[in-house]
Amino acid sequence: MLLFFLLVPLAVEAFWVFWPALQGFWLSLTNWDGVSPPTFVGFGNFSELLGDPIFRDSALNTLIWLVLFGGLSAVGGLGLALLLQREGKGVGFYRAALFTPVVFSLVATSLIWQALYQPDGLLNQLLGGLGLESWQHAWLADPDTALYAVLIPALWRQVGYVMVLYLAGLKGIDPSLFEAAKIDGAGRWQQFRFVTWPQLRSVNSVVLSVIIIDSLRSFDVVWSMTKGGPYHSSELLSTYMYAEAFQSLRLGYASALAVVIFVLAFGVIVAYLVRAFREDDQ
Repeated sequence: MLLFFLLVPLAVEAFWVFWPALQGFWLSLTNWDGVSPPTFVGFGNFSELLGDPIFRDSALNTLIWLVLFGGLSAVGGLGLALLLQREGKGVGFYRAALFTPVVFSLVATSLIWQALYQPDGLLNQLLGGLGLESWQHAWLADPDTALYAVLIPALWRQVGYVMVLYLAGLKGIDPSLFEAAKIDGAGRWQQFRFVTWPQLRSVNSVVLSVIIIDSLRSFDVVWSMTKGGPYHSSELLSTYMYAEAFQSLRLGYASALAVVIFVLAFGVIVAYLVRAFREDDQ
């Protein structure tokens, strides 16, 4: 009976996850338009990626997105969790307000922010009202600002989610550890460094995994607001993969992009986990 309960989930996982992943890797070795039979080309798609300037731009944008989206959402989420961890009047309201963007559809969020960024939108009107007309800008139409303008609504949504994860981790820390640290004369920074942060190690692993996966699969907000433009200045690997698959009908090439995204996510997560396990063993 125990073997049955183990084999059934494994079979479901293999059918819904492992088999499609293997199929995706196989397609990355082919030329396929989604209609005619796939033509095997070996690693030709990956060779083409190396010489593709749009791939290089989208890879750089994805790296920037990963660093800024991941770093700012982790720091912001942890900071808000530390501020709101103690129960008090109005704390529950602030927690709910900060988490609310998470339940919004990313497409709806994108449309709201797209309206704010319009030349006659609220942001430029606010800048004009403050006497900062020189700061007014076509935020989504300028290649220098499009990526960062799209990043803000993604962060607006992600910070609340990361905050909840850290709040759960902070609630699990034994209060006696802080009492012992205070008796030893530890200040707030020392308590955070030597008590809070080490106790959040398992939560950090979860947060890192979530942030990396969300960063590399970010699609809705970018596609809804800029579709990777202008001039591919906000193009991410995920949006480029979608465009190649469903606009150019190059599903083999798009599958190669999907493999690159998977390798990036898997590599970073595994590297962090190996490092964390080594620190535990020391």
